[in-house]
Amino acid sequence: MKTPTIHSMLAAITLVLCGTSAALAQDYPAKPVRIVSTFPVGSGPDVALRLVADRLSQKWGQPVMVENKPGGNGFIAIDAAKRSPADGYTLLQMDNAQTSAHPYLFKKLPYDLMRDFEPITPMLRNYFFVVVPVDSPLRSTGDLLQAARAKPGSVTYGSWFVGSPGHIGGAMLEQGAGVEMMHVPYKDMGQLYAAVANKELAWAFGSGGSAGPLQRAGKVRYLAVSAPRRLAGFPGVPTISESGGPAGFDLAGSVALLAPKGTPTAVADKIQRDVAQVLRDPEVLKRYDAMFYEPYALERAEYVKELADETRRFGLVLQRLNIALD
Repeated sequence: MKTPTIHSMLAAITLVLCGTSAALAQDYPAKPVRIVSTFPVGSGPDVALRLVADRLSQKWGQPVMVENKPGGNGFIAIDAAKRSPADGYTLLQMDNAQTSAHPYLFKKLPYDLMRDFEPITPMLRNYFFVVVPVDSPLRSTGDLLQAARAKPGSVTYGSWFVGSPGHIGGAMLEQGAGVEMMHVPYKDMGQLYAAVANKELAWAFGSGGSAGPLQRAGKVRYLAVSAPRRLAGFPGVPTISESGGPAGFDLAGSVALLAPKGTPTAVADKIQRDVAQVLRDPEVLKRYDAMFYEPYALERAEYVKELADETRRFGLVLQRLNIALD
């Protein structure tokens, strides 16, 4: 009888493991699935997640429950998911501030994204408008940057907290254009855009959802958008690059799903495929459009690359700002 070689034994073990993983995916889910969210009930990302969870529940024939654990910079929800079994029955909803900015904002971050989690897929993204008072003399990003060059540090912009995408985006604009402006953080988005409308601030980044009510009320207007191309719903609003800003300027907020590290690859891949399919549902597309969200799914390898690229871009800005939140 021929003695098995190490290579043949390893090959046999690999086949068994692959078969086991495929079988797990085929049977998944065999019980309810929990998605832990870093966002409060009723927030935009929560509403968007519940739409997807409802469709997944119908598709899988199992309840998909959303468990909101907001607060603590997202650490409460992140810790709960990190401590859960890596079996695909606990998922985590995070935004790109938590995935890509937090490593540079906290010296003692209680998680390591790639060590503790398996990236599954983004769910949505949204771009940000440069929001100015409706009667602002600024008519383009070029005007804004010219004013900042004329009086360094005098042009004010606000964001919804230090290290938020709005803050990072403002710093990216300063860095890309070689100007200096003054950042003013707010604790509440409503206060932030009211301050723009009242001319307490020269401008702020805002999404169609957050700044939209005041824009539709004629209190603020959109100077430009931080997207690589004009948005379908706002064809008259130029991109930042088109209106005199840095070439290729691109700033997006995004929300994604992750799973505890060690979740079987075949199960994680199935979740990704099924979420991507749900995000093509006409009713989901309609509801997302009403919230100014763009359904956004990537294959897992593509998402890992995007995370690396975005973390590097955010890091270049935040290291220059030298901000620490702990």
